Amino acid sequence: MSSENPMRVAVVGATGFQGGAVARLLTERRHLVRTLTRRPSADRPPLPGASFVAGDLGRPGDVRQLFEGTTHAFMTMPLVYESERVEAYARNVAEAALEAGTERLVFNANTRIPLGPTDVAAFETRRLAERVLRDSGVPLVVIRPPVYLDNLFSPWNGPALVDDGVLAYPLPPSARTAWLSHRGLAEAALAALTREDLEGRTFDIGGERSLTGGELAAAFGRGLGRAVRYEELDPAAFERSLAELLGPETAAGVAGIYHFMASGADPLLMADDDGVSTEVLALEPPPVEEWVARQPWQVWASDTPLS
Repeated sequence: MSSENPMRVAVVGATGFQGGAVARLLTERRHLVRTLTRRPSADRPPLPGASFVAGDLGRPGDVRQLFEGTTHAFMTMPLVYESERVEAYARNVAEAALEAGTERLVFNANTRIPLGPTDVAAFETRRLAERVLRDSGVPLVVIRPPVYLDNLFSPWNGPALVDDGVLAYPLPPSARTAWLSHRGLAEAALAALTREDLEGRTFDIGGERSLTGGELAAAFGRGLGRAVRYEELDPAAFERSLAELLGPETAAGVAGIYHFMASGADPLLMADDDGVSTEVLALEPPPVEEWVARQPWQVWASDTPLS
């Protein structure tokens, strides 16, 4: 299998940030992309070269239609943390992939997952989805990202970074984290789709090395050309802010990861994997400061005129 040979890829989640990054990279490399969406055409994000199938991940017939005629698949689970719905989504994808003769399915677990069971829905629903997909017999590769740098290019972080040099995030300063960009996720997904002899493998993808909060702030300082300090954001405050945007149930699901990290139960959960994934997937993640330097941070400056 080669990344140069065109694939026909069913991308589940391409209208979101993570799946969208994967879909864009695939189309850039001249692979054919199809995705499932409930959004009307006017509300769909721009995905040049991709085609849309109207439907719902919870309806088996819609998912079969998405997979019809495709050779490969990539799946990012929506921000859903109810076990029954997640299991149904995973089962629908597995059955559609088997029926279509999918050569390989790459599942993005959205997060790292602790070795043992927890009471965190964000972990356990993804563990459940992995099990359903694996038990189905579909040729599967799982990638588990840490935390996305793109989370920091946001209305919550941008103004404080640009105006005050403050980088606030709900991770303990001591939590070593292999920060990854959405583009880095896409590159890992493409490698997982195309490199030989990966079926059955699980990769804790991430940046080249782990960074503490202070080291992350220093990298941002180099990228921005100014002093930056790290401040730990209270996960409960983060959850309340997120609830205003996503609703309380989704916010609780997302924030569960940060409550877990704040507990110190597994301080290395988001750390790098000693270079295993970068070597096997032949990835070369750039330093964090390079990613920072490429972002248009001035859009968050308080003196930026409103359009």
